[in-house]
Amino acid sequence: MSGVVELLEVHVTVPDRDEAERICSAVMAQRLAAAVQVVAPITSVYWWRGEVNRAEEWLLFMKTTAERFDELAVCVRELHSYEVPQIVAVPLVAGTADYLEWIRRETSPESDG
Repeated sequence: MSGVVELLEVHVTVPDRDEAERICSAVMAQRLAAAVQVVAPITSVYWWRGEVNRAEEWLLFMKTTAERFDELAVCVRELHSYEVPQIVAVPLVAGTADYLEWIRRETSPESDG
């Protein structure tokens, strides 16, 4: 395995199902992710403007390539209602060869499925 991160899982939290669906649809239509899992509801506890807040949110797990991350982040930001949305990537350091190849293939701009 090389030291270069090629595949990512991007985590995004959103306030509700409608926003999750809008972002999910846009990301998939542009092939910015091979798959998105939507998990809900979750409880987030976080600092914001000097106070601890709690919120019910929905969590998106997006499988993509490092090459497509910037485009994916722009797409999410354009549709997201938060002032500072969570858009963080975790490297996929291992997985089955066929699954990892599927992510590469399905996020290729040239892919037709």
